[in-house]
Amino acid sequence: MELDISGHSDIGKKKDRNEDSFGVFRADPPRTTLISEGALAVVADGLGGHGNGDIASKLAVSIMRDMLREPPPDDAAFRIETLPDRGYLPQLRAAAERANENIYRTNVDHVAGRRPMGTTLLAAILARDAAWLINVGDSRAYHIRDGMVLAKTDDHSWLDEQVRQGLMTAEAAENDKRKNLVTRSVGTHASVEVDCYHWPVAPGDILILCSDGLVNMVNEREIVRIACQPLPAKEIAIQLVDAANAAGGRDNITVIVAQVNPSPWLRLRSHAKAWLSRTIPMYTALLVGLVAVAIGCAAGWIFRGLFQ
Repeated sequence: MELDISGHSDIGKKKDRNEDSFGVFRADPPRTTLISEGALAVVADGLGGHGNGDIASKLAVSIMRDMLREPPPDDAAFRIETLPDRGYLPQLRAAAERANENIYRTNVDHVAGRRPMGTTLLAAILARDAAWLINVGDSRAYHIRDGMVLAKTDDHSWLDEQVRQGLMTAEAAENDKRKNLVTRSVGTHASVEVDCYHWPVAPGDILILCSDGLVNMVNEREIVRIACQPLPAKEIAIQLVDAANAAGGRDNITVIVAQVNPSPWLRLRSHAKAWLSRTIPMYTALLVGLVAVAIGCAAGWIFRGLFQ
């Protein structure tokens, strides 16, 4: 399973600091023992107004990364039909619960009398021709194929719960100002409920993991249009963040894009761009140095002629 995967984060236009954190951790045996191929992608959005949201999000990403040192699940685990107990999901869920316990304990020990810090947490292991995901909060993952959204995670927000219960239309929720009311988060309570997902993937599929700073500013149709361009994952992630900023950038924006078995042309383009980004500065510096030497030599020759 080959991946072109990359992430990008931006403070947006209205916030004074970026409380989002993300990580893209590739399989790197023998240092990463949980997966032998693919990658782990994590997005965490620190809860604004809870104080130290950036610390909570960084802590959650770090704890999720540590799970890569665990032994892989038994092959039998991939044949279990009960979703939360399938494949990598038990370890993803357990890591999310550890993050919740760690942040909650920090709140109890050090944040007495103030609003507790917390974070959303969205993580995916992309391996064995599937995406294995867990989600807590209103960060969101999309599974895109042939220009269509096959699946997406549920948001744990007050507005989305109103829509699911039939108490509000999706159109009304889209324009409601209470989009920041999260009903589930990591670290604010002693226990946490973790949603689990298993999405089989195929060559050409695109996975997007993002904070609500994207989905609250850019509609789904535009997200899909940008994601399906024949561009490397890094460029798509940057374009999605730019689109959210162009729409107002009211929140921090974080996006991870993963392309499953991308075309050879895209892989070649990505490698060529990476090579050029390393090579051009080196040759530019060399050229500037040569020009400086040439100018120095010419100036010396001219002045010597003037004073002879």
